[in-house]
Amino acid sequence: MVSPAPISLVLRDDADDCGSGGGADTLFGLRIGSVFIILLCSMTGALFPVLSVRYSKYMRVPEEVFDFAKWFGSGVIIATAFIHLLSPALDELGSPCLDPAWAEYPYALALCLLSIFGIFLAELVAFRWGTAKLAKIGIVHDPHGHGAGAHAAHGPENGANDIETTAVAEEKSSHSRFASVPSLRQQDDTMALDTPISQIIGVAILEFGVVLHSVLIGLTLAVDPDFKILFVVIIFHQTFEGLGIGSRLAYMKLAPAYRNVPVWGALLYGITTPVGIAAGLGVRSTYNPDSTTASIVSGVMDALSSGILIYTGMVELLAHEILFNKAMQNASNWKLARSVVTMLFGCGIMALLGKWA
Repeated sequence: MVSPAPISLVLRDDADDCGSGGGADTLFGLRIGSVFIILLCSMTGALFPVLSVRYSKYMRVPEEVFDFAKWFGSGVIIATAFIHLLSPALDELGSPCLDPAWAEYPYALALCLLSIFGIFLAELVAFRWGTAKLAKIGIVHDPHGHGAGAHAAHGPENGANDIETTAVAEEKSSHSRFASVPSLRQQDDTMALDTPISQIIGVAILEFGVVLHSVLIGLTLAVDPDFKILFVVIIFHQTFEGLGIGSRLAYMKLAPAYRNVPVWGALLYGITTPVGIAAGLGVRSTYNPDSTTASIVSGVMDALSSGILIYTGMVELLAHEILFNKAMQNASNWKLARSVVTMLFGCGIMALLGKWA
């Protein structure tokens, strides 16, 4: 006959398997040090493209380095969406520790899909509203940058030259309305007109998805029992992801009033994972990333973030910057191949890191 005691013991084991109680507390000194080490790596990755573009005439960084950071970072963002966000979301929301109702529907994929269309509809409304507002004041505005601007075109159109001419005329008439952009971005001597607000919103959407992911990474690192392996992987992870964010921030065309937005964006990215680590260390006695509540929160956040990065990667990076970018259409085969290979390299490296984190 089975006594009550073993039954109680089994129940406690099952609860422990689902992550009740606190996380690991070993290597506490190194975990504290990881806050500052990852802060440095994240800041370096995100600030390097921003500061290099802003102070290009002083730093004299070769244009090839900028291109490498941009395309490598693009590949990192796409791999992050699928390997580091969507895949964990599937695992977290499919955990056997959750209520069986969670297994009756692919909620992670549904949330990712919801996020993709949510971002699409938000951009659609914002662009139509912004275009209408600009039209009222006599400015011809192409929200997706038909021409050779920082936001690439959907394809060659007869009105592209009119847009570019209007943009140049508007820029001259307003003198310093828009900040100057480094020469490496002034391809074909023309740039599409784009409002600072629309650019800031686009980058903010991307950074929002990355920031959520970074905070969750920090929380996990703070209490994970396999700290050493995860710590090394996250150093590379945050540095590479920082390059992706920084390269998007660096090439924003902004008026002087918005000049510091890229710097603040890079700093925000840099502090998110260290903040997550610090918070995790503070609640290490009660927080466990494998608990039921943590699995649901992490799964939902990862799924939504993956949709944001998938949309950004497929639309803003692949479509805008390569397929429909007039400058890339006119580029040599060598430059095009180098850009694609660099992006695939960044994607491959980030996907490989998914083996450990």
